[in-house]
Amino acid sequence: MVLENAPSWQRALDAEFAAPYMQDLKQFLRAEKDKQKVIYPHSSNWFHALETTPLDQVKVVILGQDPYHQPGQAHGLCFSVKPGVKTPPSLVNIYKELESDLGVKPVSHGYLESWAKQGVLLLNAVLTVEDSKANAHQGKGWEQFTDQVISTVNEQCENVVFMLWGSYAQRKGSVIDTSKHLVLKAPHPSPLSAHRGFFGCRHFSQANQYLEAHGETAINWQLPDTP
Repeated sequence: MVLENAPSWQRALDAEFAAPYMQDLKQFLRAEKDKQKVIYPHSSNWFHALETTPLDQVKVVILGQDPYHQPGQAHGLCFSVKPGVKTPPSLVNIYKELESDLGVKPVSHGYLESWAKQGVLLLNAVLTVEDSKANAHQGKGWEQFTDQVISTVNEQCENVVFMLWGSYAQRKGSVIDTSKHLVLKAPHPSPLSAHRGFFGCRHFSQANQYLEAHGETAINWQLPDTP
């Protein structure tokens, strides 16, 4: 496992890839493939979030939990799906909040690549999953790796906005230094919990105000009509 297209992350995380837990994770994934198990996303997209959003360009971090586990959905960015795939319910609710908060027009797709290219790190806690088995790869080592990703942003970047939606993301983000970053918390945008405070949280406008106040360009949250 290497970060072929993410040199800034590779330098920062080099020691992680050599760590015993990552070697164990690598062996686990190889064994799963040897058993002919289908793993999402494709191995070329396991580190897509890091490859699309270089460390020195991170402005916003959104934390997810697990990749989508149905065929053709996951491509390495949390909450995002490939073009042509139906927009998942949580992302529909994110679009609703964006429209309420900033007047951003919902689009007919769920492909969030343009956010990632502007500095929004769309990071899942676990970077792989087995077909049709949610959470199948939890506790295998990915969480330790993504904890290190978060710690790296916390230590090496300044004035980053962390959007922590739901208790899982909030626990994972507990290491963030709130004196040098903005931490925004809300319930998860899932249909089960969005009405408990995700709707109306106004995280997107708060993020842009914070970025501009610290001399950064705001994120254009309006996705292109066609991915």
